[in-house]
Amino acid sequence: MAKRGRLDSFVAKKLQVSKKAVRNLLIEKQLWVDGELATGLDQQIDEFSHIVCASEVLQQFTRRYYLLHKPVGVVSATTDDIHPTALSLLALQQSEQAMLHIAGRLDLNSTGALIITNDAKWSDALMAPERKVAKEYLVTLGNPIDASYIQPFLDGMYFGYEDITTKPAELEIVSDYQAKVTLHEGKYHQIKRMFGRFRNPVVALHRTAIGEIKLADLPLGEYRELTQAEVDSVKR
Repeated sequence: MAKRGRLDSFVAKKLQVSKKAVRNLLIEKQLWVDGELATGLDQQIDEFSHIVCASEVLQQFTRRYYLLHKPVGVVSATTDDIHPTALSLLALQQSEQAMLHIAGRLDLNSTGALIITNDAKWSDALMAPERKVAKEYLVTLGNPIDASYIQPFLDGMYFGYEDITTKPAELEIVSDYQAKVTLHEGKYHQIKRMFGRFRNPVVALHRTAIGEIKLADLPLGEYRELTQAEVDSVKR
């Protein structure tokens, strides 16, 4: 979740002064939050609040939203001792990378759309189960598929280990060995386990979209910033 707290606690810690000194700064109209005079010592701020004291900028962070086309062999993690990480593919300063996290992971051998952001509140909304944000995948299989797969995906499948039934998922046949699958949840290895009911191994798994955020023609291993419309689509 977003890191919220009181203005006086932040300023006292940042300037290494007492809260009484912070109170004096407020009285003297020396504290500004997001371009406006601070309203009180208990004013709530977060990591993206723009805070100025007597013309000195104490905090200035910008919300960032990136879409990465993840290759095989790259882990959906911020750090890893063995494999390259998704963050290592972003040409950003270390200070900016340190604030980023991944929203909706992909397995080591899966490819496609991976979202990286520093806005925890936004990513929580994106991944919240009750939002049922659609995630689209292109699945390549080891054996041919046919129309008999469609209804079981739509009905949902029971997984005894977790004692759950998957939510309806749409399956569209693309070719004899490929299907487009749309999920509205993200259970552990869900697509592989669903095709496993047909004893049909998943050879490749490629995520093409998360909600209204489409991978489209973004090159493998490259990334881009989300458009404002894409960011706002999650807020809706």
